[in-house]
Amino acid sequence: MRFLLTNLLVVVMVLFNLGMSSAFAEESSSLEPNTLTGQSAILIDATTGQVLFEKNPHEKLYPASITKIATGIYAIEKGKLDDTVTVSKKARREEGTRVYLEEGEQISLRNLLYGLLMNSGNDAGTAIAEHMSQTTELFAVDLNAYLKEKVGVTETNFTNPHGLHDPNHYTTVADMAKISQYAMKNPVFREIVGTKRLPWHGQTWETVLVNHNKLLRDYEGATGIKNGFTDQAMHTLVGSAKRGEMELIAVTMKASTSANAYKDVKKLLDFGFQGFETKPIAKKGDSFSEVAVPGNNSVVTFTAKEDLYATVPKGVEPLVELKADGNLSVKAGKLAVSYPLLRHDPPAPAPTTVFGDLESSDTHPLARYSVLIVWLGMNLFLIVFTFSRAQRNKRIRERSLQRRFY
Repeated sequence: MRFLLTNLLVVVMVLFNLGMSSAFAEESSSLEPNTLTGQSAILIDATTGQVLFEKNPHEKLYPASITKIATGIYAIEKGKLDDTVTVSKKARREEGTRVYLEEGEQISLRNLLYGLLMNSGNDAGTAIAEHMSQTTELFAVDLNAYLKEKVGVTETNFTNPHGLHDPNHYTTVADMAKISQYAMKNPVFREIVGTKRLPWHGQTWETVLVNHNKLLRDYEGATGIKNGFTDQAMHTLVGSAKRGEMELIAVTMKASTSANAYKDVKKLLDFGFQGFETKPIAKKGDSFSEVAVPGNNSVVTFTAKEDLYATVPKGVEPLVELKADGNLSVKAGKLAVSYPLLRHDPPAPAPTTVFGDLESSDTHPLARYSVLIVWLGMNLFLIVFTFSRAQRNKRIRERSLQRRFY
């Protein structure tokens, strides 16, 4: 009896564990929009840009301080990091979070970027904008043009460098994901947003900056990037993390509390790491071919312009196909991505002539027509020879006739 009870208990425990594992797997492999508190959210693969999850991705909302992601990458790419910036009265009096710059204080653009992106200094943002474009208004014009050209945003309009409230200052999580993906490709930007602590030696403020992004301290593999808050925007957060060969970027906007914003981003990142993987598709220079014209043996070759990757559900092999338009299509489940390739047409056939290459510009004019001259000479010789032989035969016949008469 004891043996039977023991076996029964083991069976029940195994079934219970299987049920729990199945339920956990089902829960971790799916994510519903209503489980996130933010009004809009998105998750993308930082390498491929493929969207893995979205909630109201194109709703225009106030970004608050995640605006500084755009300001930071613009200043890094357009400015000189070792430039000395002189702080203006306007920057000194900027409201909100600051690094306590003083009017007339001189500081490098590089240090201002640390104050902007680590400590969310609004005064640093204004100082950067005035240094780059003379005024914050002109800076906004330059920044918007830059984002459209370099990143391809279509739903964003920034009126200032820091994200303090303005009714016309807005973006979407879809555009913020693009901006963040672009920024994180820059090694200087990555270094700044990934820095946890940094000594700060201001004119009147000596301290150690602690990065406001809590993900750097409590999420495995976190690499960046920025949080924000205003009364109108509520809580916004862009977070990135890398595990193995996969890096993800998650964005949430208009979350009710800071804690909820971090919960949203962690849920998004967990969902991505548990359900997907980034796979290499082709290396730069790899070639793909197709027949140029049906019935013709010549082929058109296409090559990859760069290393190509695709995000696929775990355990799913992607279908890779060369399309007629020269794009490489990659599909895996519901995910799809297309890459333009570099086209190489087959070489044109060499021109042919009856008498050789008569058009060569490197030969003497007589050499060009040498074959023709020889041919004409041989024909003339044959004509003369034939005529002479005919005359000779005629004379022989005439002599023969004369002998008969004698």
